[in-house]
Amino acid sequence: MSDFTVYIPMLLALVLVLTLVTNLIVQVLKSLLYDWIPTNLLAFLVAVLVTAGAGFALWSYYKFVITGWMIAALVALAFAVSYAAMFGYDKLEQLVEQAGWLKSEAKDT
Repeated sequence: MSDFTVYIPMLLALVLVLTLVTNLIVQVLKSLLYDWIPTNLLAFLVAVLVTAGAGFALWSYYKFVITGWMIAALVALAFAVSYAAMFGYDKLEQLVEQAGWLKSEAKDT
């Protein structure tokens, strides 16, 4: 069980990095594809692509055998990253506005 607790901080850091990358890509693509695809669907698709790419890159780099539970964990990680990307940025922006660190454009007019 002690081996499992060693990997928890790395997993949380991985989710953070994947969420940040997903948020950056979605913010760029959102302005380009706003009329064609809903933002939440775009965030989900980008999260799946980024997470799958990172997972397969790690598997390729470390050259270990891919098992079924690893694929299931990658799918679960993709859903966690997409959820964090869809709702995390909006909540963070709302928290920053409520704290007074960022003024809302609606308040200025």
